[in-house]
Amino acid sequence: MTDEIGAGDRRLPVYLVLDTSYSMEGEAIEAVRMGLRALLSDLQGDPHALETCWLSVITFDETAKQLVPLTEIDQFNEPDLVVNGRTSLGAGLELMLDCTEKEIRKTTPDIKGDYKPLVFIMTDGYPTDSWEQAADKVKKRRLGNVIACAAGPDADDKPLKQITEVVIRLQDCSAGTLGAFMAWVSDSIKMTSEKIADSGDGAPINIPPPPADKGIVIVP
Repeated sequence: MTDEIGAGDRRLPVYLVLDTSYSMEGEAIEAVRMGLRALLSDLQGDPHALETCWLSVITFDETAKQLVPLTEIDQFNEPDLVVNGRTSLGAGLELMLDCTEKEIRKTTPDIKGDYKPLVFIMTDGYPTDSWEQAADKVKKRRLGNVIACAAGPDADDKPLKQITEVVIRLQDCSAGTLGAFMAWVSDSIKMTSEKIADSGDGAPINIPPPPADKGIVIVP
């Protein structure tokens, strides 16, 4: 008899990879804190997300840190987001790859592993470390849905386009715009949770369009 993971045990891993460099100080980082708090409340009230969603938070600034390992939504505790240093996007990507490799259960001939992850990367600037090799690794890994966000007018979307084809831009880093972005992240997670619950398929799916009326658009 095989020790197969049942459908209810398969997880939807979600990784939030967030810029906490000095440029995020003030209103921007407070907006992200509030947005994360609202996202957790939203997901904890959704039955599909509660059943399947596991969440991790990784930050990058002078260094990269996994503040919260992949954790069940109803056990998740809000991390302390602190700004520091420069924008080490490459380090953040490398750490995200290491964490997904260690934490996501793989499918074998006997066991169905986790669903393909959702990865949301957000930055308000330009990377200050060597990021190109890490970006290439992310593309080659074909993780699932990887969505990158260029937040505000100073964010350069060109490096993000080398990570993933799905890049969105926020017009600014105000509380309203960042709050709308986090609400859209929550909607994307809930939609994915619902679709995999209905189909049992871990293939990448279409996420909802970002709210253009909130200053959030897809980069062509």
